[in-house]
Amino acid sequence: MNKKTGWIVAICSIFISILAHSFFLTEWRNGRYMVGPNDGLSQIVTFKKLLYEEFTQGNFFYSYSFGMGGGIFSQLGYYFTTSMFFILTVAVVFLLQSLSIIGQPDALFWAQSAVFISIGKLAFIIMTAWFAFYQLVKNKLAAFTGACIYGLSVIYFRHTGFWEFFTDAFLWVPLLVLGAERVIRERKPALLIVACSLTLINNFYFAYINLIFLFIYAVFRYVIKIDENEATLWEQLKLYTVSVILSFGISAFSFVTSVYGFLHNLRPAYDQKINWFALSDDILFSSRTIVLPAVFVLFLFIFSFYKNRTYLLFVSISGLLIFLHFSPMAASAFNGLSAPQYRFEYLLSFTIGGAVAAGMTMLSKVGKKSVLVAASIGLFIYLIARWIYILFDASEQDLKTDMVIYAIAIIAVFILYAFNKIRRFPVILQMAVILISIFTVNTYQEHTLWNVGDLYKVSKSYINSEEYDGDEQRQLINEIKDRDPDPFARIDWMTDTRNNTPIIQNFNGFSVYSSILNRDLLELYWYDLNIDMKRESVSRYAGLGDRTNLHSIFYGKYFIKGKNGKTGDVPYGFSKVLENKHYEAYENTNLLPFVRTENTAYSEDSLKNAPPLAREHAMLEGIVLENADDEAKPPQVNNIIGDSELKTVDATYENGDLSVTGDRGGIDVIVPDQDANKAEDYYISFHLENKAADELYELRVNQYETSRKSNKSIYKTGVNQLTIRVPAQEKISIRLPKGEYKLEDLKLYAESYELLEEKKEESPPEARINWNKNKLNINLKNEKNDRFMVIPVPYEKGWEVTVNGKKGELEKANYSFIGIPIASGENNIELTYYPPFLKLTLAVSAVFLLLALFYCRRIKKLGS
Repeated sequence: MNKKTGWIVAICSIFISILAHSFFLTEWRNGRYMVGPNDGLSQIVTFKKLLYEEFTQGNFFYSYSFGMGGGIFSQLGYYFTTSMFFILTVAVVFLLQSLSIIGQPDALFWAQSAVFISIGKLAFIIMTAWFAFYQLVKNKLAAFTGACIYGLSVIYFRHTGFWEFFTDAFLWVPLLVLGAERVIRERKPALLIVACSLTLINNFYFAYINLIFLFIYAVFRYVIKIDENEATLWEQLKLYTVSVILSFGISAFSFVTSVYGFLHNLRPAYDQKINWFALSDDILFSSRTIVLPAVFVLFLFIFSFYKNRTYLLFVSISGLLIFLHFSPMAASAFNGLSAPQYRFEYLLSFTIGGAVAAGMTMLSKVGKKSVLVAASIGLFIYLIARWIYILFDASEQDLKTDMVIYAIAIIAVFILYAFNKIRRFPVILQMAVILISIFTVNTYQEHTLWNVGDLYKVSKSYINSEEYDGDEQRQLINEIKDRDPDPFARIDWMTDTRNNTPIIQNFNGFSVYSSILNRDLLELYWYDLNIDMKRESVSRYAGLGDRTNLHSIFYGKYFIKGKNGKTGDVPYGFSKVLENKHYEAYENTNLLPFVRTENTAYSEDSLKNAPPLAREHAMLEGIVLENADDEAKPPQVNNIIGDSELKTVDATYENGDLSVTGDRGGIDVIVPDQDANKAEDYYISFHLENKAADELYELRVNQYETSRKSNKSIYKTGVNQLTIRVPAQEKISIRLPKGEYKLEDLKLYAESYELLEEKKEESPPEARINWNKNKLNINLKNEKNDRFMVIPVPYEKGWEVTVNGKKGELEKANYSFIGIPIASGENNIELTYYPPFLKLTLAVSAVFLLLALFYCRRIKKLGS
């Protein structure tokens, strides 16, 4: 291949990519963007914003602004941290910002740039796929047609619209196939090692899927031999095994840390039945993940093609992947044996592209009869399929009609080709195939992504609205920062269900939404302190349940609410300090210092059966450790439910079974004399399960509202023990929608906050704090001779500590945070965070890179 050919392919790839994005480019001019309204806005643009800011400030390892704080590699490695295309994007954007062509990139910028980033990525995917297919079919135009079939697949645009980083996986499949071919044909492993290493570094999750595909390809490729002088089975096994082992070693610095973060996440086991087979998708017209190109359907019935070994290879793998597409069990296997997720169909798009590329090279040898037979069968299939689908599913008729029209157009072009085999017609034919592919994906973008997937909701006006990132909200946050420059202060605020609002609006918060989170923090919410997040979810945490003790312990300094919100939402002891037209800001009058020292230690085991309020008191009176040396007696709180009266409202309640007969019914708890309890708040705890299998429902406790997932949801936590804080009132009303529930283990506790207020009056330790990137320096004077220091920074593998120049000991304190044993007097403490196993894995990567170079050179010498 010469440079001229390379430039032509590059230019054509960019041109095709632009045309494939025509719909979204048009909408971009109207202020609407190629970003999903849910994960796209909640995760993709926010994590890009966060990582861009951290990377360009030279901070690569830890972010205090990610939820309550978290490792950039371990918790964001699944997204963009090691994405090579994102890193390239960061470099380009940073250059544009440095030249003052653009301003500071915010969430709006990343939404606006999405379509242009996608154009660049798709062009690169087409070029890479063209090179792979050209090596296999030795026909430049046919290879380009196959590459376009691969790139212009509906799953590419689905992934880009909803989860952009998913599309990185497209980049490495052609390289993996090329690497396998080099092993098979030339017995050279270098390219395979490079391809495997890149996919492992880029994203561990899709590396898993891609390596499964590599295995499938290697098996089929051994059975279907293309060249005469191919490597033997033993030679292939040896080269594959060594190459993959070397690749894992080279990628260790990225792969190990990301996998550790995944394993240190907390997800309930998926316990629903998974079927082996389910014919539930329309792959000819309206599937969300794969729509078979009409040219591929036609080629299936040109039976002479099967004599070509390359075509047979790709069509055979395609057949297997089509079958797997209809298997929830296969979808589960590709998702790590978890809930079925259909994310692997880009592999099918690649093999279909390969089949089309191989078929195009044989068209000149196909007779009229063969073309007419294939065209007749294809037309029959499309017309019958449309009739059946509309008969049983009347939805998306316009989309089905458009797809039939495109199929008929391809069939017509092939019939014309059969009767007009002029010299230029193969070029016209393949241009028509590419053009129809462009029409298909633009139609898919409009019907499936825009209308059904709600991408039409993502606009400049929405992003700048109060529902996402409003001016009034930013104004209030900036006023808080102006009056209080404390860099560690946390503000409890998020818009609606946007848990990543703190990232969007540039403040330290108590909420985050990410597929991978710190397991200890999730356990803190779900089990240790039983904090309700106002929305059940396995991949989020949010707020502190309006519980003042927790705000004070975890440095929750401010609280923001909308003026239309309920007064009871404001935690006890928070005083209004700022407001504007629609929002109010409150300051915690009982805030405890960021650095606390304590002498009393409670073990987690001693508090195992204690209620959440008693655990809060333990964290106020001292420090809770996994294994405390001494056994301090746990604080006691009294359950007063026995002194309370229960009354049903539009419901019946017997032996823990609650039947709500009205639209909104339940139980009223009439509490005993509040003066006797000195209650400012009540904590009411209970076990709640909805007996209906598939209903999401709302729970209200007085003014407090929270939502619970259906029993069939894959995002259900499985935690049914709830603790709700409500301001002290004579009556506590538990309200649920009409239905059948299990409601048991009712407990009620009164909180007077005397302990918190006493603690707040104590003299705080003298501490100077400096946090620079991944290093936190604390100069502490321990004049009270306390034994422990605790800070509201999440405990996470990767933190190292020195105290007065000597290596110190880190403790997991207060269930999820950092505690450090300290000495009397002055303590100079340095905390440093590096991704788990970074030093070891960097050494491993360096060693394996050298081994790979030596191995490839040795193979080259043996082959020469």
